[in-house]
Amino acid sequence: MFPLGSVLFPGVALPLHVFEPRFRLMMNECLTEEREFGIVLIARGSEVGGGDQRHGVGTRARVAHVEALEDGRLLVVATGVGRFQVDEWLPDDPYPVAMVSDLGDDEPSPDDVRSAEAAVRRFRALLSEYADVEVLPEGFALDPDPTVRSWQLCALGATNPLDGQSLLATDDPALRLRLLADLCESGAQDVLALLSEGDDFPSLDD
Repeated sequence: MFPLGSVLFPGVALPLHVFEPRFRLMMNECLTEEREFGIVLIARGSEVGGGDQRHGVGTRARVAHVEALEDGRLLVVATGVGRFQVDEWLPDDPYPVAMVSDLGDDEPSPDDVRSAEAAVRRFRALLSEYADVEVLPEGFALDPDPTVRSWQLCALGATNPLDGQSLLATDDPALRLRLLADLCESGAQDVLALLSEGDDFPSLDD
């Protein structure tokens, strides 16, 4: 298990900077044995050194690309495979380990996907007027598969980890996409309010 300060969605790529010895060991084992690993959002605490509190729903991941640096650090691109529920956390020995159960995903309806996509595109178009945000990042293509596309939209529309975790933990795809659309509409209203006041939109990294 790899606890992080960010959320990975199924079908979406996430860059990882692996520098702690325990996670370098874990990643080398995953590469050697062609194993998947889990990514969960940290609820409280630090990514470094352990002792953190973790959310109970995460995403299985596999390594799509890895680059080893001279000092032993690894630059990894992980791709989300599917969701899981943590049943039990085991001792962190030598790295975080848990017993998990897979969570299936029903296919969302095309209408729900289209509605959510319209909300995401509108929100990101408004954001692009204030921050270094593209409506669709360069080289990013939305997948024709409705399930993968819905998760890609979640990644594009969730501007903070807690919103992303709420989307990831929502089992019903219709409810998830409705929540995504609501989050984007709320964000769009915030941007429009800033527009009317002439203020700059804060960085998404703030």
